[in-house]
Amino acid sequence: MKLLSFDSHASYRIRVQGQLDPSWSDRLEGLHICPAEPESLPPVMILEGELPDQAALIGVLNTLYDLHLTLLSVDCTNAV
Repeated sequence: MKLLSFDSHASYRIRVQGQLDPSWSDRLEGLHICPAEPESLPPVMILEGELPDQAALIGVLNTLYDLHLTLLSVDCTNAV
């Protein structure tokens, strides 16, 4: 993985506890939204995709906070 800076593209995988409809993808920078396990209780959702910079990542995290979803993990999967 190359060195990551605050203004570089990167791919992320974010896990949250709670329900999140895939229609929220547009409001979450186009991240793909799917359940971690369809029948898990409590439900866990995975958001994956590329973000242009860390400001976009913070915007996504703030939106998840506003939706009262519990953040479980944020992983940088690939610096682009």
